[in-house]
Amino acid sequence: MDPSTLARLEAWLRYGEDLGLAPYFLNRAPNSAPMATAAPAPAAPAPLAAKPKAAPLPAPPAVPTRAATPTSALPLIPHPPARSLFDVSDRIENDTLPRIRDDIGDCTRCRLHQARTQIVYGVGNPKAELVFVGEGPGHDEDVQGEPFVGRAGKLLTQMIEAMSLRREDVYICNVVKCRPPENRLPEKDEIATCSPFLFRQLAAIQPKVICCLGACAAQTLLETNQGISRFRGEWFDFRGSKLIATYHPAYLLRNPNAKSEVWKDLQKVMSLLGLQPRKR
Repeated sequence: MDPSTLARLEAWLRYGEDLGLAPYFLNRAPNSAPMATAAPAPAAPAPLAAKPKAAPLPAPPAVPTRAATPTSALPLIPHPPARSLFDVSDRIENDTLPRIRDDIGDCTRCRLHQARTQIVYGVGNPKAELVFVGEGPGHDEDVQGEPFVGRAGKLLTQMIEAMSLRREDVYICNVVKCRPPENRLPEKDEIATCSPFLFRQLAAIQPKVICCLGACAAQTLLETNQGISRFRGEWFDFRGSKLIATYHPAYLLRNPNAKSEVWKDLQKVMSLLGLQPRKR
């Protein structure tokens, strides 16, 4: 089993224990009886005369094989995989955002809790048609307990308002709920531990559109390692919602020339939701 799958499995087992679902199985196998001492091997019989070899059978006819599809012809992002244990387990009937927050509790499931000030859960309309998903809290978010309130958050607010919306109209959250040290990217095991709560948030809200801000959010939801530039601005289906990925506002602060590309992506979201740009 590869390390990423193992980390997800361990996270789900811990998650099930938190919900009181353990133990998952009982070992009902009878106790093994003591192993008997092996009897001494009998003496080898005298060699027999060799039998004449039979004529070899004819080889079966060759079956034509299908030519392999070149890698370059495969789709950029594969179709969503068949529903797995993880997909089924993160759907809870009549789930709500407050219940999910209660289940998170004073979380110590991964190492990120060691340096955080507080958990940054999510904010906005619980019935929002549009959800923005980032990677994780920064310093300002860790202090205030609300996602996207620093410089990047102010830029995101401007982006939302340019779409003729308010922050209260959308929902904003992150892949991980605790600030990674020095604002580093969340590591795979941290994402595997925390992302089930993100999936539950999205299932409880059931938005029409999910907008992933940055590679971490997009790679987590699309289950890919490809760079965001390979699929930015493209539409995908995600559990009944439309998903689109664009650059993170923090990236735009460092690369202002990319704002025009992000605006094109947001215009696609506006078109799907029937929104008109804010009049200046």
